[in-house]
Amino acid sequence: MKQNEGGIDRIVRAILGIAALAIAFTTLDVMGGTLPGIIVAAVGAILLITAIIGYCPAYKIFGLQTCPLKNCPANCGGDGCS
Repeated sequence: MKQNEGGIDRIVRAILGIAALAIAFTTLDVMGGTLPGIIVAAVGAILLITAIIGYCPAYKIFGLQTCPLKNCPANCGGDGCS
């Protein structure tokens, strides 16, 4: 998989993912099995995972890319993606 997320996109996703997971576990009682808690926890986990790997499947489907390189390699290591 080639990265299709830029550095700012990944940072925002990580922050939102952590916030969503914190809300799910503290306010929405995900451990109690509440539906809103489960949904928010799932969204948070997806955001956090995509931030870590730098790849968003939805971006691929819609042909989007926030990585500044035209053909960003999977391991660009700071050459524009991270």
